[in-house]
Amino acid sequence: MNKINDYVCNGRRVEFADGELVFSPGDVSSGFVIVNHGAVRVEQTNSAGRTVVLYRVGVGESCVLTTTCLLSGRPYSGFGYAEGAVQGALISRATFRHLMQTDTAFQSIVFQSFAERVGELTSVIDDLLEHRTDLRLARWLAARPSQSIDMTQADIAVELGTAREVVSRALKVFESRGWIGVSRGSIVIADKAALVEHSAAGPV
Repeated sequence: MNKINDYVCNGRRVEFADGELVFSPGDVSSGFVIVNHGAVRVEQTNSAGRTVVLYRVGVGESCVLTTTCLLSGRPYSGFGYAEGAVQGALISRATFRHLMQTDTAFQSIVFQSFAERVGELTSVIDDLLEHRTDLRLARWLAARPSQSIDMTQADIAVELGTAREVVSRALKVFESRGWIGVSRGSIVIADKAALVEHSAAGPV
């Protein structure tokens, strides 16, 4: 982390307001960004308008789409949105290329982050291929740090890459079993152990 801080100190400060669009398909990356406050939600939307959250870039982390753009010269293929007030350090394209050629510590940071993100993307793909939204939803709910989740069912559907109606049906089943309580724009987890057990009922 100390080495990352060195690069942060030498980068140009960038800021994004909560909900602000950080990048979108077709944009050319201006440089390598390391987040030091807030998070960036990275999404992909298909031709039918279906959106799925790929991953989030948190403090001390970098974006695999940005890295791919810088290494390949291709534009972004997804969307990035600020979650909370985001601050970061931007390392220019030229400096990024120089560091990748000369600085082994920087190379390690870039490729370690890249490998971690690829692992996350693989999990997302596996989940989508399974088509068991109830299992994915149960696992997603059980992983929330708070007992109360203030999100709409449409927002949760985006997180899981499915339709709101599918999420709504699964939530009604969970509620009927006493695992959760559902109100407008909010879900309260009543039995996390049951959600964990259900999420393990099929392939993950």
